[in-house]
Amino acid sequence: MKYIAFVEQRSGQIKKNGFEVVRASSNLAKETNSEVIAVIIGKNISSLASELGGFGANKVIVIDDARLENYSTTAFASIINQVVKKENGNILFLSATAMGRDLAPRLSVKLNAGLAVDCTSLKNENGKIIATRPVYAGKGLIEVSLTTSVQIFSLRPNVFNAGDSSNEQATIENFTPELNDEDFKVQVVAVETSSGKKDVAESSIIVSGGRGLRESGNFGLVEKLAEVLGAAVGASRAVVDAGWRPHEEQVGQTGKTVSPTLYIAVGISGAVQHLAGMSSSKCIVAINKDKEAPIFSIANYGITGDAFEILPALTSQLKIFFGKS
Repeated sequence: MKYIAFVEQRSGQIKKNGFEVVRASSNLAKETNSEVIAVIIGKNISSLASELGGFGANKVIVIDDARLENYSTTAFASIINQVVKKENGNILFLSATAMGRDLAPRLSVKLNAGLAVDCTSLKNENGKIIATRPVYAGKGLIEVSLTTSVQIFSLRPNVFNAGDSSNEQATIENFTPELNDEDFKVQVVAVETSSGKKDVAESSIIVSGGRGLRESGNFGLVEKLAEVLGAAVGASRAVVDAGWRPHEEQVGQTGKTVSPTLYIAVGISGAVQHLAGMSSSKCIVAINKDKEAPIFSIANYGITGDAFEILPALTSQLKIFFGKS
């Protein structure tokens, strides 16, 4: 058996979810004595390959090409397809990020492979991978297995623990795929990032605000709390649709799926679409004046009250606790 793990990188750094995918692949591979082959694509990224052995990769295939500096759904899908076939890969793992969600269905068609998306856990039963994934907007969980000869699993970010590097070394191989102009018909031409802002998909702590904050100016209370905690700022769909916050901060079924260590929901009622994007957070704290708000049904800790009184008091106490006052 050969497991292929696609590793995302951005601006010359491997993303956290990339290490998670390799580690998850490695944990399964140990049970079946299988090989884990990591694949990394980009420009000037050869030096990153050495990091992946410590997370369980036996071999790393590097595709380093100036044309691949920015993401191309068609080119990346063609490359991964070629790697899987070249290595006779049986199982392909990737992260259920925006990139992974874009690639997975294309690869499913190219490889004639079954696809299980947004998996939150994996286990091996008699050589068959059983994946757990949410259904009905996160209201339930199901276990699925695939029957195709090649199988694809996309893993929810921040759910699978990458752990620490073991400093093990992997075999590194450079690969030159066959690419033509047609492979670059869809390509990202520029990437703009917000300076100094944490990405909700990558952060271990998130403070999210909803419509209960009444207007965009009141998000300053959320930002101050997030600053003290070193957290990312998130938002509900209603807030983003109203133009209060950018879409990159949206958490939910139509935004980003997150699984941080701590998720603080302020003025968010807990519509099922929002819960689908954050219900797997390890600790959820809800602040809402409506004691019947659905968010309390999944919260580990709940505070019923006025956010305009609670947030300043909480921020003030945390400043003292962290010695930032």
